[in-house]
Amino acid sequence: MNEIELRFQVPATARRAVETGVATATAQRTRLQAIYFDTPDRRLAKAGIALRLRKEGRQWVQTLKAGDPHAMQRFEHNVVRPRLKAGVHAESLQPDLALHEGTEGGALLARALRAERDEPSAALGALFRTDILRCHRPVRTPEGSVELAFDVGFIIAGARRMPVCELEIELLRGSPSAVTSVASRWVARHGVWLEVRSKAERGERLPQDPANPPAPLHKASALQLTRSDGLDAAFRAVVANGLAHALPNASEIASGIYTEQHLHQLRVALRRLRTALRFFEGWTGLIQPAWSATLAATFAQLGAIRDRDALAATVVPDLRDAGAPWFELPPLEAAEDPVAVVRAAALTQTWLELLALGPHEPVPTPRSDARAFHACAAERLGTWLHQVRSDARRFEGLDDPARHRLRRRVKRLRYAAEFLAPLHAPKSVAQFMKGLAPVQDSLGHLNDVNVALTLYRSVVEQTPAAWFAVGRLSARREALMNESAVALKAFRRVKPFW
Repeated sequence: MNEIELRFQVPATARRAVETGVATATAQRTRLQAIYFDTPDRRLAKAGIALRLRKEGRQWVQTLKAGDPHAMQRFEHNVVRPRLKAGVHAESLQPDLALHEGTEGGALLARALRAERDEPSAALGALFRTDILRCHRPVRTPEGSVELAFDVGFIIAGARRMPVCELEIELLRGSPSAVTSVASRWVARHGVWLEVRSKAERGERLPQDPANPPAPLHKASALQLTRSDGLDAAFRAVVANGLAHALPNASEIASGIYTEQHLHQLRVALRRLRTALRFFEGWTGLIQPAWSATLAATFAQLGAIRDRDALAATVVPDLRDAGAPWFELPPLEAAEDPVAVVRAAALTQTWLELLALGPHEPVPTPRSDARAFHACAAERLGTWLHQVRSDARRFEGLDDPARHRLRRRVKRLRYAAEFLAPLHAPKSVAQFMKGLAPVQDSLGHLNDVNVALTLYRSVVEQTPAAWFAVGRLSARREALMNESAVALKAFRRVKPFW
């Protein structure tokens, strides 16, 4: 009852090649017409559940999907509805919830629809539909068999339509690595990029405003580690948590419809993943050296745009309110296009390799391995804490590059501490994080001011009015230097929780 699949968007330039690659002599073509159901207040969508009726050829199939919609593996339960004839009018169709009783997904469905004491019960209704022409065929690999499916069609809500052109690769039998290995070849050949948003998730937005569909913001979720986890198990869990943060935001950006907050959250997720690779370095053989380089390059490529967005939201309003004679941000040097950066084949290949770390069959962890992880983690956190405190003691004497390095070290320490937080007393963790937060905030603001100062100083000769901005930012910089020094001094007294 678990499906394991990956979905990819197909660029217009590769559409014919992808279709030709799938449509071999063994391929079949099937028209798939589906109706998706939810309550008026979207209870199923909020619970990560998709419920649909789909006509496959001449029969109707009712499908319930549950779990993280952005994960490679989800619960799926399919039931043929033999009493629904192929010619039945779609508007008269209703799902039969009893068909999913006794399953894991059925329990989640019942919980999502159960009315709270003060809430009215909500009836399911058709929300949107899809009309897809699928070309599909099986592929055998040494790791197992998968199905390639090239989908072309529309997601439809009334008169509103969203085009679909994507490639799905689903495991039929064997190891999940069969999916990622086949996907890797299609990425290399055709430049397809990972799409973790399901048709249900994209369709759920369509009835609201097709010109500007609300794109949900995906932030980091709580990490679930246990004291019995060893090095490899902990690393897999941390990476999975980082991917759950990164991939939904990356898909929003790759779609071309996103906000600066999606860009910010993706960069945060990239930094968390890079921290994980640094934190577990030397302890596990699962890490590939190329991952860090690709993630770092992507982070840097997205940096200039993110910095400009941050300055536009903070520095420019402050200058305007202060009556600056000129406050526009100087133009950036040639900046990367975030959409192209996120669609890049090198990044997609890295996502696939990280996804290949799971799902996997859990292996009992010897107690010695779990103890080794705890000891190594405490030692590395202690080393990183010592680096931060060492820089904190001589903060006033550091130059700007060294202060920037300190900021990176503080962020790295914070993310690593979050990784281990589930293994320690919540109160001790909270006290440590409370002491670290002002340091990160003040150093972050100081970094923004330094970036802005560099920009405005670069144009004072051509635009003398920019001197006002330089003067105001210089004063702000001195205040933030003092604020950071105070926060760092206080943090030196905070007790570690490990």
